[in-house]
Amino acid sequence: MKLIATVGLGANLNDPAAQIEYAFAELDRLPDTRLVARSSLYASAPVGYVDQPDFVNAVAQVETALSPRALLAALLDIEHRHGRERSFRNAPRTLDLDLLLYGDARFHEEGLTLPHPRMHERAFVLLPLLEIAPDALIPGIGRAADRARLCANQSITPLVPPAAVVNA
Repeated sequence: MKLIATVGLGANLNDPAAQIEYAFAELDRLPDTRLVARSSLYASAPVGYVDQPDFVNAVAQVETALSPRALLAALLDIEHRHGRERSFRNAPRTLDLDLLLYGDARFHEEGLTLPHPRMHERAFVLLPLLEIAPDALIPGIGRAADRARLCANQSITPLVPPAAVVNA
């Protein structure tokens, strides 16, 4: 059975916009998975460790038959191929892929919590998500649009005009 999973993308090293674009293509090539929607690219200030370049962020939706663990493993493999190093929390990165939503799943296991535990606090996740899924619900939290209003003080800027649904 295939369902819709939502992935957050971010990068701030080695041509971040290109890293995100390549990652979109790689998501579409995962086994039993196809990219069905992708947001525009957005610039945002770093969170946590602020002494680093601004980020380029986006959100993608994929239709997948992969399990949450298998999808997460595939995302980590893509990060690794892009040269991702985890030197410290919130460090600069070539590519960061977060599994945000997996259908309406709600669970916590070692190394994987769904929905992503901080997605509802981050404009750089919510605004791109709302661009491609205006009625998005975050299981256990509520409407993404309602949460986005609470993040209005966070700096995020579209880099290009909104993208369309890829394969509706």
